[in-house]
Amino acid sequence: MHARSDVVSSAKAVRQGLLDQVDAQLMDRLHGGFPLSERPYADVAADLGLSEEDVLTRLQRLLDARMLTRFGPLFQIERAGGQFLLAAMAVPEPDFERVTEVVNAQREVAHNYRRTHRLNMWFVVAASSPDEVEATCARIESATGLQVHRFPKEREYFIELRLSALAAWARQHASAHQGDHHVG
Repeated sequence: MHARSDVVSSAKAVRQGLLDQVDAQLMDRLHGGFPLSERPYADVAADLGLSEEDVLTRLQRLLDARMLTRFGPLFQIERAGGQFLLAAMAVPEPDFERVTEVVNAQREVAHNYRRTHRLNMWFVVAASSPDEVEATCARIESATGLQVHRFPKEREYFIELRLSALAAWARQHASAHQGDHHVG
């Protein structure tokens, strides 16, 4: 999946009622802890007191609503001989949609973002070899007539940033019901 500007933030999703407490618990459960088993979704379901079908249905709904833009593992691709490359392009505004379609059509491209900068399109190329990364960039340049600026990784840092969807849901839920009082 490619990131887009129309992705709904967790807080906005909670305010709009698109994300419930169980969705938030599911997102938190899957962040950094996907089971490596024969039936991982059944294991997650058991942890949350849900059915496997409910977990799969909820995940698909979150993906369809673009509350989740990517669901999958992160690999250290270089250990397997592959390469990640951060790339950027200076795309003329009238040509932005066409270039976006060309870039996003490449199976090696992920995380395509629009930026307010001279280099206004940034994306990641992930491939099984450095040659495949270079071939992808060359295809994009050939199809668009624009230069792909390549920013190879010089050093890797591991920063495990975990933002709790459940904490965001609880804060939003509490503020939405701040003035509510039990009567009875």
